[in-house]
Amino acid sequence: MRRRITGVAGLVAAAFVLAACGSDDTGTTDGADGEAPPGDSDRTYVALVSKGFQHQFWQSVRDGAQQAADEFDVDITFEGPDSESEVAQQIDMLQTAIDRSPDALGFAALDSQAAAPLMDQAASSDIPVIAFDSGVDSEVPLATAATDNRAAAALAAENMVELIGGSGQIAMVVHDQTSVTGTERRDGFVEYIEQNAPDVEIVDIQYGGGDHLESTNVATAIIQGNPDLDGIYGSNEGSAIGVVNAVKELGIAGDLVIVGFDSGQAQMDAIRDGVMAGAITQNPVGIGYETVKAAVEALEGDELPETIDTGFFWYDESNIDDDEIQAVLYE
Repeated sequence: MRRRITGVAGLVAAAFVLAACGSDDTGTTDGADGEAPPGDSDRTYVALVSKGFQHQFWQSVRDGAQQAADEFDVDITFEGPDSESEVAQQIDMLQTAIDRSPDALGFAALDSQAAAPLMDQAASSDIPVIAFDSGVDSEVPLATAATDNRAAAALAAENMVELIGGSGQIAMVVHDQTSVTGTERRDGFVEYIEQNAPDVEIVDIQYGGGDHLESTNVATAIIQGNPDLDGIYGSNEGSAIGVVNAVKELGIAGDLVIVGFDSGQAQMDAIRDGVMAGAITQNPVGIGYETVKAAVEALEGDELPETIDTGFFWYDESNIDDDEIQAVLYE
C-alpha cells in the first residue's frame, strides 16, 4: 500500500526556477528516477495527461510538475498527444493512465466533453482529479489550475485595438473550438472588441488546431482573402507562430499587427524582430506546479478552491527582458 504523504510546502512563489527533469523521448517522465515503475511502488503516484508535448509551453508545464513532485516527494508521469488536435489519442492516453491506478490524476482536456465518461470512471475508482490548463465538462475535477483565459484574451484584444489605432479590420486564428482554452481565448477577445471597440471589425475567425503548419495555411488564406486586414490574433503558441510564418512567407512582415498568446523561442524572436507586436504569456511552470501540489493536498483531504489562477502577463519589445517577464517566458 502506498505511503501517506506527510507535509505540504508553503506558498508558491510568483516565479519558479525551471527544474531539470529526467524525461525520455517518449513524452513520459518518472519522478522516481527510474527506481520503480510509477504505480508499482509504495510511493505516491500522480499521472498527468496534457494537451500536448511538443510545444515548449507543455515542456515548461512538465518542468513545474516535476518541481512539485521533487518538493512533495511523489512520482509523476507526464504525457500528451502528438498534436493538440489529437482528441482520440489523448482519450486513449487518459484511459491508459486511469488503468495504471494512480493515486491522483491531472488532466488538461482537448475536448471538454469527450473526456466526461473517463472522468466518471476516475471518480468511481476514487482517483481524485485536478484539471489543468483547460477545464473539463464534468463535476469530477476537484480544482482547475489555469490562466484566467477570458481575461487574458481581453488584454490581448485591448493591446490589438491600441496598436491598430482604434479602428480597422482584424482576424483570429484560434487553436480549437472544443477546449475551454480555445473557446475562452476566442470569446474573451471577441467580447472585448464588441464592448469597447465599435470601429474594429472582426472579419474572420478560423481554427488551426494549434498546429504550426495548419495555422500557417489558415492565416495565409485569411490574409489573401482580406486585403484590408490590419491585424491578426493567434490564440496559442502554435496559432501565433503560424500567423508569423504566414506573414513572413507572404513577404508582408511589419504590414500587419500580430498579437499572440504564449511565448516560445519563435515568438520571442518575432517580437524582438518586430514581426509580432506582443503576446500574452502564461505561467506554465506554475500551472504544472500547482496541479501536482493540488493533487497532493487532495490526497491529504484538504479542501481545494474550484479554480487556481496561475496568472498572465502582456509582454512586448519594451518589457521582454524585464525580470518579471523573463521568469514566466518559456523558451
